[in-house]
Amino acid sequence: MDGRAVAPAAGTVLNALATGVGAAFALDIDTEASVSVTPSESGVSGEIAGHPEADTALIERCVSRVIDRYGDGQGGHVRTESEVPLAAGLKSSSAAANATVLATLDALGVAESVPRIEAARLGVQAARDAGVTVTGAFDDAAASMLGGVAMTDNREDDLLFRDAVEWHAAVWTPPERAYSADADVARCERVSGLAEHVAALAAAGDYGTAMTVNGLAFCAALDFPTAPAVTALPHAAGVSLSGTGPSYVAVGDEDGIEEVSTRWHENPGTVRETTTQLAGARTT
Repeated sequence: MDGRAVAPAAGTVLNALATGVGAAFALDIDTEASVSVTPSESGVSGEIAGHPEADTALIERCVSRVIDRYGDGQGGHVRTESEVPLAAGLKSSSAAANATVLATLDALGVAESVPRIEAARLGVQAARDAGVTVTGAFDDAAASMLGGVAMTDNREDDLLFRDAVEWHAAVWTPPERAYSADADVARCERVSGLAEHVAALAAAGDYGTAMTVNGLAFCAALDFPTAPAVTALPHAAGVSLSGTGPSYVAVGDEDGIEEVSTRWHENPGTVRETTTQLAGARTT
C-alpha cells in the first residue's frame, strides 16, 4: 500500500509567536512525500532525501498519527524530497508534515474522505509530539494544506479564514539557518500590540501592509536586520521576515518582484522568484 503527495512551502503575514494568532500564504515551492504502509506492526521509519543525518522524527510521527487514527496498527516507511530549504523560515516542517499525512492517507485509501483541514491538524499534532514547533504552527499548516492565505488561532487550532491571493514573490534565504523551536518567545510577546494591529490589517484584507508591519516588528524582536525589507519596500506590495527567519519574502507584481530579486541578489545566499499557490497540498 503506497501513497504519494506534495505540499507547498509558505511565507508569513503574521507571526503567531506574539499572540497565538498567525497568518501565512502558500508559495509554489514543494515538498514531496512517498509512504509505504506495511501490513505488519513493523514500526515506522523515515528518510529525507539529500539529508541522511537529518532528524526524521516529525515525518515518522505523522505516519504513526495517521495510522493510529485511520489504520489498523500497520507499520510504514516515509521518504521526503524537498525544494524547501530546512530551517529557513519557509515552513519546511509544515510542508513535510502535510505531504506525509496526505501520502499516508493515500496509502490507506482514505485520502478523499478526510477533510484537508483535519489532515493539517494531524500534522500539527505530530509537530508538537516531535518538538519542532513552539506555537503548533497551525497557520503555516493551514496555508500549506489549503493554499492561498490562511489566518488561524494556534491556541485552539481554529481556522479563522482562508482567502485566495495571487502574487509574484521573491524569497531571499541567507546562508545561516534558524530553528523555530529556538526562538525567543518572550521577546516576541513584547510586540503583541503590533501583532494585534497586523491581525486587524490582515482580517481587513490588507495583507501587504500587514506582512510589512509584521516583518519590521519581528526583525526587531528576533534580532534580524531590517535592511532587506527596506530595500524591497519601494518595489513590493508587502515584505516580511518569514517565520523566525532567516528568509525574507516580498510579494507584488511581476515587475516589482523582479526588481526586488535583482537587489537581493547582491546579498550572500539564495534568491528565488516564484508565485503564490492556491491549490494547497494534493496527492499525486
